[in-house]
Amino acid sequence: MAKSFLTGRWLLLLLLTLLSLIFCLNTGAVTLQWQALWSCLNADCQQPAQWQLLWQLRLPRLLLGFVAGAGLALCGALLQHLSRNPLADPYLFGVIAGAGLGATLATLYLPASVIALPLAAFIGALLAIALVLAFALLGRWQQLDLFILSGVAVSFLFSAITALLLYQHDPFAANRVMFWLMGSLSRASYQPLWFILPCLLLCLMLACLFRRQLDAMLWSDQTAISLGVPVQPLRLLFLLLTAALTASIVAYCGGIGFIGLMVPHLVRLLLGSQALTLFIGSSLCGGIFLIWVDAGARTLLPNQELPLGVITSACGSLFFLLLLSRRRG
Repeated sequence: MAKSFLTGRWLLLLLLTLLSLIFCLNTGAVTLQWQALWSCLNADCQQPAQWQLLWQLRLPRLLLGFVAGAGLALCGALLQHLSRNPLADPYLFGVIAGAGLGATLATLYLPASVIALPLAAFIGALLAIALVLAFALLGRWQQLDLFILSGVAVSFLFSAITALLLYQHDPFAANRVMFWLMGSLSRASYQPLWFILPCLLLCLMLACLFRRQLDAMLWSDQTAISLGVPVQPLRLLFLLLTAALTASIVAYCGGIGFIGLMVPHLVRLLLGSQALTLFIGSSLCGGIFLIWVDAGARTLLPNQELPLGVITSACGSLFFLLLLSRRRG
């Protein structure tokens, strides 16, 4: 791919990111005039209601959606790169099922608080990850297929426990948990950003720092070892980083699937498959994708908000079938 052509695509992606942030900030049941929006961004709102709408409702939701989408897409790109499997996805670790079990326990047995549900969901997600790694380490954990099979097994186990708990309690609690599991940014605030953003930046920084080693691992483990790359420690490090980042996102945003599967493939088509390009591009495209999905979830139906997971799963399932058909061809 010509260097000037690739540079043009990067500039277009950055421009699309900026325009998406601006337009999604002004998308919702109430639309501000662009002059009023600009005045509020410059801390000169004419009405207190406009200031509250922009700075306390839409901006934290927009930033959380962008960071969550960027994190999920980055995790998907890393897992596909590490495993050399184009179907790898962050939720193969059973993270969703673990977070769902933690959220269910918090909703049913803990007093209501701002931190109880995300903290319990994060602990449940980390427990699922720990079980997956433990099961894989009992065998030959170098075989990456064991991670996928272990994640499926842990996911079924935690889902069964969650279903049993919800069956034994009142339906109102079940409805709250189910809406959260389908993914939502309705309870967005600035607080989750202080938790998710450092995880995202650390993961992206280390991925860029070890980009040459990760590119070597894309060929084969034997080739990377012959080049002096510590394959297994490096793979384990990034598996833990992606798992922790996914768990932190799920803890605050619920289950938003298929972003980690779709976005890296689109970035490879647009920008190439080198590690540095793939990781940065996936982060930007994932953030753009999720904020537009959230804008659609708030505006597609009047006076009603769709769960984000419904939209991303619908898009992802079609993309998954298309990907399978292309691989078969």
